[in-house]
Amino acid sequence: MIIVLKSNQSQESVDRFMKKLTTAYDVQVNTWVGASSTVLGLIGDTTAIDDEYIAAQEVVESVRRVQEPYKKANRKFHPEDTAVTLPGGQRIGGGGLALIAGPCSVESEAQICGIAERVKASGAQFLRGGAFKPRTSPYAFQGMKAEGLELLSEAKKKTGLPIVTEIMSIDHLPLFEDVDVIQVGARNMQNFELLKQLGRLRKPILLKRGLANTVEELLMSAEYIMAGGNEQVILCERGIRTYETMTRNTLDISAVPVLKRLSHLPVIVDPSHASGINWLIEPLALAAAAIGADGLIIEVHNDPSHALCDGAQSITPDQFDGLARKVTQLSGMVKGL
Repeated sequence: MIIVLKSNQSQESVDRFMKKLTTAYDVQVNTWVGASSTVLGLIGDTTAIDDEYIAAQEVVESVRRVQEPYKKANRKFHPEDTAVTLPGGQRIGGGGLALIAGPCSVESEAQICGIAERVKASGAQFLRGGAFKPRTSPYAFQGMKAEGLELLSEAKKKTGLPIVTEIMSIDHLPLFEDVDVIQVGARNMQNFELLKQLGRLRKPILLKRGLANTVEELLMSAEYIMAGGNEQVILCERGIRTYETMTRNTLDISAVPVLKRLSHLPVIVDPSHASGINWLIEPLALAAAAIGADGLIIEVHNDPSHALCDGAQSITPDQFDGLARKVTQLSGMVKGL
């Protein structure tokens, strides 16, 4: 249930009304204060609440019920866009286009530090790199694990770029102290026990859509994290599995405006995993920028043909440099319309 309060109400009146709600009903009240009004979001069992009684209260402007099962991620509860901001000032959401770039997998200190320096020079604000790699084949390279996280930290020290890397298990959480944005991969989007644990943290979570999951299921996974108290969630469209075989996945570009209409959370796009083909990354990235995405996460490797993981969907630092200029310019034009 959403309650919009009348403008120019005293804080004392608002507090008194909120106390009445929490005392009389088994609900949690979330508050959003806008420029012209205050919105209260009631989360819990609201079936016993009489809409007409609430609407008759002096401080209330209007009342409406929310049918969607996701509440905290719902734009109806939080009309303004959420921006996830790191202590260093890097931001995803709230205008602009955040660029997250780096190799699929950390392979050596020289490799990750060299790529970090190149992508930063091209305008990337975040460094991505896999230390723990979920692979379809048990015989494929699984990542450098804890050592990979240490090398990412070295690259962070040299460049100042915040780290974005994927977690695969609750047991690995102690290793992620120096990680700035924890990524939940497509295969773990509905690992609910992991999502609950991440909800107890106070650091941003980049949540990727599952290979065969709906938009609503993605938002419900975000709800798991937010229900635990962590509202710093970034949604990522990374392609879904369809009957098409010309690309690795099918980028659901329509998911970006749909998610931004339904939710206040920032939405980024991963054109690398969506296509699986390096020459498709630039056009898909441009499409994401044109449709209003808040950021891109792109795989960049200094020698894609010899990459230990996903070289076919990686671009070189030089290619990223050209792409970054184009998408930044396009995003600025679109957001200025």
